[in-house]
Amino acid sequence: MADEQALDEVVRFTSDLIRIDTTNRGGGDCRERPAAEYAAEQLAAAGLEPVLLERAPGRTNVVARIEGTDPSADALLVHGHLDVVPAQADDWSVHPFSGEIRDGVVWGRGAVDMKNMDAMILAVVRAWARQGVRPRRDVVVAFTADEEASAEDGSGFLADRHAELFEGCTEGIGESGAFTFHDGSGRQIYPIAAGERGTGWLKLTARGRAGHGSKVNRENAVTRLAAAVTRIGEHEWPPRLTPTVRAALTELAALYGIEADLRDVDRLLEKLGPAAKLVEATVRNSANPTMLDAGYKVNVIPGEAVAYVDGRYLPGGEDEFRTTLDRLTGPDVDWEFHHREVALQAPVDSPTYARMRAAVAEFAPEGHVVPYCMSGGTDAKQFSRLGITGYGFAPLKLPEGFDYQALFHGVDERVPVEALHFGVRVLDRFLRTA
Repeated sequence: MADEQALDEVVRFTSDLIRIDTTNRGGGDCRERPAAEYAAEQLAAAGLEPVLLERAPGRTNVVARIEGTDPSADALLVHGHLDVVPAQADDWSVHPFSGEIRDGVVWGRGAVDMKNMDAMILAVVRAWARQGVRPRRDVVVAFTADEEASAEDGSGFLADRHAELFEGCTEGIGESGAFTFHDGSGRQIYPIAAGERGTGWLKLTARGRAGHGSKVNRENAVTRLAAAVTRIGEHEWPPRLTPTVRAALTELAALYGIEADLRDVDRLLEKLGPAAKLVEATVRNSANPTMLDAGYKVNVIPGEAVAYVDGRYLPGGEDEFRTTLDRLTGPDVDWEFHHREVALQAPVDSPTYARMRAAVAEFAPEGHVVPYCMSGGTDAKQFSRLGITGYGFAPLKLPEGFDYQALFHGVDERVPVEALHFGVRVLDRFLRTA
């Protein structure tokens, strides 16, 4: 079991990492190296030999391997990213990079996404070194750069250029799962991720005839783009249930004692009440217009107009996604992938998933573990290129009223100290037996 020093260290590591500003503004504007060096220092103190790797200066990744006791067992990847999204200090109750610990809570950007998990990993590894613990299977620890942008300098770079460091890895865990979801009626649900929707960020381009704003123009690029954007925004995507989402709905229905009628998904979601939040974003593909760019003067009709759309598609749903976008954009608007990543699916009946369930149940016996699919994406997408099956498992026991999901990329991001203690205990229990 994790010792008292591990419980102290996970809090200190979380605070220290938050104070290291690793804001990722996109386009290469980020420097993870100080956080990577901090993580490497803690790993080295645990007797490991961390390797620091960069695709671009300052965009640093850290990888280390812990040898297991069973050489015939497949290795397990445990990964967390070091970068964070931007934060406007004026909007926060505390400075977002203060790492302040107040009233039993650690405050700052990265407290839940995901320097808390980075700290848990470091605390567990160091506790093992003190106690002489070795896991059953090799555990490869990776701290990555650039997850909050394209991952080209992080997990993508590692998967493409340093695959040898992950030799033998068949499964991996990262963000985000095994957190407490309170349904408002006293139940505590712990969703563990076994899938991710694919990423399809789109660029739409409409072309037309440029001209004077006072003249009739039936080939107005802005009008054409606006019509396509409206069609995309108003489109109702049909339900498509993946095995993970089907399992989630079935287990949630059983928990609430209602019939799991998967033929009418929207009606079933209504019956699940607040718990529907865990699955409602992943029962179908989606496409949300997010950016518009057209024109340079109010009395000039531009010859081109551009929009961007955040598209997400389910495992097995990319073909339908493409076909639907072809239809919705129409003949006057072209579209292309601005950024694309695969959808992921992981089995919920695997021994590894069972061990994650058991680890949560040991420290939260009042909780109900269910599978779920993430609506967004993580570094697991890039590591899947190496044949690594990814799960979301970053355990946190949270008090009622603590809106964990709203704090991702939100204002006043924070994590309770007790949640970090729970995470260390659960992660330690799982990794020892995985």
